[in-house]
Amino acid sequence: MGASILLAHRARWQTKPGLRAIYHDYYRRMAQRTRPGRTLEIGAGTGWLRECLEDVVLSDVQPAPWLDVVADAQRLPFRSGSFDNVVMLDVLHHLERPPLFFAEAERVLRPGGRLVMIEPGITPVSRLVFRLFHDEPVELSADPLPEGAPTPGRDPYEANQAIPSLLFGPARARFERRFPRLKLIERRRLSLFAYPLSGGYRRFSLIPAWLVGPLLRVEDALLPLFGRFMAFRLLVALERQA
Repeated sequence: MGASILLAHRARWQTKPGLRAIYHDYYRRMAQRTRPGRTLEIGAGTGWLRECLEDVVLSDVQPAPWLDVVADAQRLPFRSGSFDNVVMLDVLHHLERPPLFFAEAERVLRPGGRLVMIEPGITPVSRLVFRLFHDEPVELSADPLPEGAPTPGRDPYEANQAIPSLLFGPARARFERRFPRLKLIERRRLSLFAYPLSGGYRRFSLIPAWLVGPLLRVEDALLPLFGRFMAFRLLVALERQA
């Protein structure tokens, strides 16, 4: 079932140029924040990061023909210090035990390496839209740093979209005490209009592909004013300290 979902997403991606343009912008922003060297993508999904980065290992918890490695982010099959970067898009909020993942990311990163991610961002407007139109829940009362082992056989698509905003908002001090070698170097809100108008991976789209680029530039200008109230995405960059 998992591989069929990846295939369906890849097919939908190919039929929605507006969605491709938005995700290329996400990948470009993540790539700009990486260090030179070898990169691991967690939850590579449709596998399009290679259009922005060359030396990249594509991994996902589910198999697909274009992926390099099948791996659980909470138990990575790589030697310590194997990578200069770990990047992921829409993955953290699916993980049952984020502390296990961050411990693994810290382990496989070389000193000075970076963990860069783009995740759902919870604001008053995005929370309302997610609640009305998105299947994944937003549970702001959840503990974003739960201990324990992962549940065997858990559906990898289970999610709580609030986890990234909790971790790098109210629970940031707890995160920093738990992972002092993962230093937060950037936390930025993204995406006001283009992503919700694109319809995501649903069939509909309310924005033509030619309008995506100009709209993203308008968003960048408006984010300092409106990001805290209506942004849909959160970009986080962490750097592994020696």
